[in-house]
Amino acid sequence: MAKRDYYETLGISRNASSEDIKKAYRRLAIKYHPDKNRENSKEAEEKFKEVSEAYKILSDGEKRKIYDEYGHAGLQADVGAGGGGFTGFDFDPFKIFDEVFGRRYSSGGDIFDNFFGGRASPRGSQPGSDLQYNLEITFKEAAFGTEKEIQVPRYEICSSCRGSGVKPGSSPQTCPSCGGTGSIAVSQGFFSMSRTCTQCHGRGTIIKDSCKECRGSGRVRRARRVKVKIPAGIDNGSHLRLTGQGEAGLRGGPTGDLYIAIRVGPHPIFKREGDTVICEIPITFTQAALGGEIRVPTLNGRARLKVPPGTQTNKIFRLRKMGIPHLHSSGRGDQWVRVIIETPVNLSAEEKQLLKRLEEVGRGNGQPKARDFFNKVRQIFGD
Repeated sequence: MAKRDYYETLGISRNASSEDIKKAYRRLAIKYHPDKNRENSKEAEEKFKEVSEAYKILSDGEKRKIYDEYGHAGLQADVGAGGGGFTGFDFDPFKIFDEVFGRRYSSGGDIFDNFFGGRASPRGSQPGSDLQYNLEITFKEAAFGTEKEIQVPRYEICSSCRGSGVKPGSSPQTCPSCGGTGSIAVSQGFFSMSRTCTQCHGRGTIIKDSCKECRGSGRVRRARRVKVKIPAGIDNGSHLRLTGQGEAGLRGGPTGDLYIAIRVGPHPIFKREGDTVICEIPITFTQAALGGEIRVPTLNGRARLKVPPGTQTNKIFRLRKMGIPHLHSSGRGDQWVRVIIETPVNLSAEEKQLLKRLEEVGRGNGQPKARDFFNKVRQIFGD
C-alpha cells in the first residue's frame, strides 16, 4: 500500500513552518497515543506511528528537502547512497514523543493528566467529581449582590482513616500481582508498554483490613454548609465556580469544584436587558396631553420624571445610571421608562359628553398624525 503524503498525515500545508509542524504533531500524537485509546489500541498504534514518522521527516531540514523534491522514493534512495537516512519504522515513536513534549515517557500511569497545566495526582488516585448546585435569587439580589449559605451533600475525606481506606492501626500490603508498581508490562507489536494492575487498580498496594467508617473507600458522604458570595450585576443563567468545594478525590486525588448555577426570579415591575432595567408606566390621557410630573419606581426607590406635553404612548424616557451595576467594572446601566397611555373605560354620561365636546373643539388641531393619515386616505380613495 502506498504511503500517505506526510503533509496530509499531519494536516498541514507544504509551506508550513517548523512551529506549525510541531503543533500539528503535538495535537495528533496526544489524540492517537495508545494510552489514550486502550479500547482501540491497534488502530491508534498505526496512526501514532504514522504521525510520528511524518514528524520525524518534516522536522528535519535535510530530510524534508529531499522529501519535497523526490517524495518517499527519494528518502529510500538517500539510504542506498550511504546517506544514513530514514528507513521505514527504524525509530522509537515514544522517544520522539518525549523530545517534543520535553518529558520522559512514563509507562506506569496516565501521562496525559499532567499536560498543559493539569493537576498531578498520586499513583492510583482519582480526582473528585465536580458538583452543581442550582441557586435561585431575587431580581434585586442579582442587581446588588448578596451572600447565601447553601447545604451541599458531597463525599469528603474520611476523618477516621484520613482517606487511606485502611483500618486505623493497620497498614496496606504490597500488591502481589504488580509488586507495588501499580502496573503490569504488556507487549503489543513493536510496542512495550504497561497497563494498570487490575488487582490494586494502580495503587501498588491492597487493603486487607478496611476502615469501618468508610468501608475502605477513604471517603464518607456528608452535608456541608457552604457560603456563596453573589456579585452585583450577575444575570440569569450565570455560573459561579468555587474551587475545591466539590467532592474529595480517591486515594489522594485532587478535590473537584462546585459550580453554582444562578437562576434569577422574575420581578413584578422590572425587566432586564443586559445592564438596562425596563419598566412600563401607565399614564392618563390628560397627563400625556398636558404634561406633568410623575413618580416612577426604580431599584433605589421612587424617582421623579417630567412628562412633556403631547407625549405619545410607548415613548421611552431614560434615567441615567439607575439600572443594573456592571458585573466586571464600576458604574451602572440605565433605566428605561416606557409610558403607556391608558384609555379610560366605564365612562359616566358627563365624561362622555366632555370628551365629545373636546373632539369637536380640537378636531384636526391636536392630532397631526391622524390629520395626515386621513388626508392620504382621501387622496387615494377620493372621498
